[in-house]
Amino acid sequence: MKKALLIFCATFMLSFVGLAQTQEQGDIRFHALGTYGLRYHNFGAGAGIEYFFVDHFALMPSYTFVFPAVGKQNNLSADLRYYVSEGPSQLYFMAGYSQTWQDNEPNGVGKKQSSKGANVGVGAYIRLTEAVGLSTEFRFQSPFPREVGFRVGLAFPL
Repeated sequence: MKKALLIFCATFMLSFVGLAQTQEQGDIRFHALGTYGLRYHNFGAGAGIEYFFVDHFALMPSYTFVFPAVGKQNNLSADLRYYVSEGPSQLYFMAGYSQTWQDNEPNGVGKKQSSKGANVGVGAYIRLTEAVGLSTEFRFQSPFPREVGFRVGLAFPL
């Protein structure tokens, strides 16, 4: 946990290092993500598209496959992101809609449950090269199983 806190603080401080690169209307980024939940310790993998509809504001729909110890779980999120910094490291706050589908039986033979709710969190985009960046996020999802976790992945500006 101390390492995670140290990484988050370092990411936050790097977000204020500035070269002039802005998030402009019409920009698009493809994200390939990995997730880790702190409550149930489940890993997941997913993808999303981030679209800047106005300067500093982006919509990010994403779909994640979660790999619980037993059963299956999927999550669809549609988040609004507000970027508060510019440059090679960009800090943002996010909030949005989330829907989770899960089946707690082995081999997917049980009853599929669906729950809806909200996401809130904070994250950073760190440009590594012109063609790829690191995407990090700490988020809370209110739909069952009410998970707090991390999302880390690569983002590719299109």
